Amino acid sequence: MSVGQPYIPRGGESHGALMRSHLDRRSQLRIWWREIDRVLLTLILLLMAIGAIAVASASPATARRLSTSGEQLSDLHFYWLHMRWQLLGIATMLAVSMLSRQTARRGAILLGAAMLAALALVPFLGVEVNGAKRWLRFGLAFQPAEFLKPAFAISLAWILSWRVRDPNLPVISIATGLLIVVAAMLMAQPDFGSTILFAGTWFVLVFLSGIDMRRIGALAGCAVAAIAAAYLLYDNARHRIDAFLGGGTAFDQVDLARRTLLSGGWTGSGLWLGTRKLSLPEAHTDYIFSVIGEEFGLIVCAVIVILYLAIIARILVRLVDEEDLFTVLSAAGLVSLIGGQAFVNILVNLQLFPSKGMTLPLISYGGSSTIALCLTVGLLLALTRRNPYLSRDGFAWLDALAKGKKGPQSRSKGGQA
Repeated sequence: MSVGQPYIPRGGESHGALMRSHLDRRSQLRIWWREIDRVLLTLILLLMAIGAIAVASASPATARRLSTSGEQLSDLHFYWLHMRWQLLGIATMLAVSMLSRQTARRGAILLGAAMLAALALVPFLGVEVNGAKRWLRFGLAFQPAEFLKPAFAISLAWILSWRVRDPNLPVISIATGLLIVVAAMLMAQPDFGSTILFAGTWFVLVFLSGIDMRRIGALAGCAVAAIAAAYLLYDNARHRIDAFLGGGTAFDQVDLARRTLLSGGWTGSGLWLGTRKLSLPEAHTDYIFSVIGEEFGLIVCAVIVILYLAIIARILVRLVDEEDLFTVLSAAGLVSLIGGQAFVNILVNLQLFPSKGMTLPLISYGGSSTIALCLTVGLLLALTRRNPYLSRDGFAWLDALAKGKKGPQSRSKGGQA
């Protein structure tokens, strides 16, 4: 070392790089915390906390039903499994919420392509459960349809947002073609409930994108024709619709669910004190809302409904002054998935809708379904992030919707990018 030359310890440069990387991560976390919708995050975590308690309440019923002479499951077997999945789901949700909008969009499109390919494999390689092939098992079992839901909503929003740049693009036809492909794959399983959920999301996004009101009647006719075809061609759908229209019997699972739900009155029988839940099939998944009604009462059931409505309202308020059509459509599609699935499940438990085999989002027990729902929420949080110090002019999507009713001729060639 020459005289006067400062001594630089070996590895000092890499140490500086590590320090800068550490500071960058802290800065990114501060930006994320400033931009994320903390009200929405709180509502989501509150629902998941209720779900943890609800699964603990419902776990004994399912564990005892599935226990055999050779294997006795503990009463909290499904609760401990659910807690593991919830922790993994929360980590997934927070990680995805840190993505930029562009990265979230690209990732969702790639996920959609992968899940479409997986969905095509289900009829050949799928695992049959309760008479339907919906699962793939590659070391870990998962339902491709669950992960396709958020990817479908974002991909559809991306396609429909092309219309802003060029009103003459046949985006409605492309979106309808995508729905037909997905619906055909789902009905091959068969999965009539998920098909209805995908179709409902498609309708919401197409309507918001500015469909001509004259087509609404045609779409309604197509929906009726599709339901009629499902009734005639699929035994499972026909049996469930017949049971619903016939009012059910004392041995029907939907009737059992309604009786269980109402048996707790306003305040419920108390945690682990319910007895009707022991005869209820899928108490920890499809009919967990009924278990909540029996042990915690109708007041808690009403609180859950209010929480779902608050999530939907929060997203709508967040989108009022949003300036990007893709963000409006994708967020609306994602919240339609969550809200639609929640209210179909609740209506089934109240015997107001045919049984669909849908879980209660963020509350029911689930493995891959919990991860998929947390992924959906993470994408929703990522897409609704915004700098609170920046003012926005807003996209005026209600005006765009009104223009869409008049047809593409009324739009300017350029549109708003």
